[in-house]
Amino acid sequence: MENKAELSSLSAQTKLIPPGCKAELSSLSAQTKLIPPGCKIRLALIAGGKSGEREVSLAGATEVEQALNREKYEVRRYDPATDLARLAADAETIDMAFILLHGPLGEDGTMQGFLDLLGIPYQGAGVLGSALAMDKNLAKVLYKQAGLTVAAWEMAQPEDQQNPGRLLSHLSLPVVIKPIRQGSSLGMSLARSEEDLVQGLAKAFTFDSEVMVEQYVRGREITGGVLGNKELAALPLVEIIPGEEFAFFDYQAKYQAGASREVCPAELDPEITARAQAMALTAHRALHLKGYSRTDMIVAEDGIYVLETNTIPGMTPTSLLPQAAAAHGLPFPALLDRLIELALTKE
Repeated sequence: MENKAELSSLSAQTKLIPPGCKAELSSLSAQTKLIPPGCKIRLALIAGGKSGEREVSLAGATEVEQALNREKYEVRRYDPATDLARLAADAETIDMAFILLHGPLGEDGTMQGFLDLLGIPYQGAGVLGSALAMDKNLAKVLYKQAGLTVAAWEMAQPEDQQNPGRLLSHLSLPVVIKPIRQGSSLGMSLARSEEDLVQGLAKAFTFDSEVMVEQYVRGREITGGVLGNKELAALPLVEIIPGEEFAFFDYQAKYQAGASREVCPAELDPEITARAQAMALTAHRALHLKGYSRTDMIVAEDGIYVLETNTIPGMTPTSLLPQAAAAHGLPFPALLDRLIELALTKE
């Protein structure tokens, strides 16, 4: 059967219509259904990988796979730890990839570049945006250039583990120690003393060759989601309230049941809410992102500080960005549809 499609409004790499399906696509817009009646998008669900966030990735993929409408999508799973050759071999039969990798080799532009070479569209940021957002040092430089407020920081040197005096001449305790290319707060610690700082640096350098030491900012932890390509929407804010035993929203607070609670929409002054949402939009643009993102911030007494931006946020129905999307009127399955739509169209 001959395919009929007007592809002028789609990017050159978009592979929207499986063989045997007919559709007129010239009028596609952000609100148009992508899938002609009787046709399915052949979706590669990419999860797992080799980073320290492998289990988080796999858990998210299970939730996404269950939520995807099987009348719309034909879903295949790929784990980059074992399936890269199979993914490359299947490229011609894949319409789109949905990336659920976190951390190095998945969220840093590596997988995005691989998919670009294969000609497979995917949701979210491209190579540049992914790499910039993953590098906490470069991201902070771009935030500052965009006029956003960030906490003071210094890049640590390996020798600072023996003598942290150089760092403490620029920063005052307490400080937060972060490997610059890890997610889920892996390798991150709060130092209230010089001894804590030495131990925290040693820990962080086991996760990354580059480590940031950042001035600790006390305040309310919030996160702001953004959805869209050219036309961006700021989602309702979520406030994260870690349990009293946690100094900040670390790995345990993120994933241990009952360790923290979230409030969505965040109960903030309307002016602060509007400012934080605008900052999330600015961060998204500053890092050259698309599709979606989630920017973490601190509401302190002296202002709102941007911490970092996630280009592949956690993706379960109770994760932070899906909570915000639900408050915006997009339940989890509809959010997945929207992300796929954004990946396959020029909005």
